[in-house]
Amino acid sequence: MIQRIQSLYLLLAVALMSVTLFAPIATFVVDSGEVFNLTAFSLKSELQSQSALWMGILLSLATALPLVTIFFFKNRMLQVRLCAVEIVLLLGCLVFMAIYLWLSGANALEDAVVLHRQFGWAAIMPIVALVFTALAARATFKDEVLVRSLDRIR
Repeated sequence: MIQRIQSLYLLLAVALMSVTLFAPIATFVVDSGEVFNLTAFSLKSELQSQSALWMGILLSLATALPLVTIFFFKNRMLQVRLCAVEIVLLLGCLVFMAIYLWLSGANALEDAVVLHRQFGWAAIMPIVALVFTALAARATFKDEVLVRSLDRIR
């Protein structure tokens, strides 16, 4: 249900991860003057392109899972577990971004020297989505504890 605060947290996580899917994550300028843009599915310039398919798949899963989690509002413990899976996916997204930002520069850019790295807003969005997902899991667990305490009273 949308009126629950955890549903709003999960909707915010979906919105933030959607921005990450479609906005540039980082921009590299190499010594030859070529500009590379890292997006969810590729690292490309005007002349060449390299696939980042696995990062894109992970980002897509991290975008879809909170949206699916919202509809399990009748099964709160499953929601908590799916939030934990989402947290793992978001941590995986951050690891993939770090790999592509730091390690693949030498491989993808053909040993060119990176003169300038600029992070986009999309690089921060998984961290903020991680916070919102943790808040959603916490609120869902509090709801479950409240319902169980009321069941004991009956």
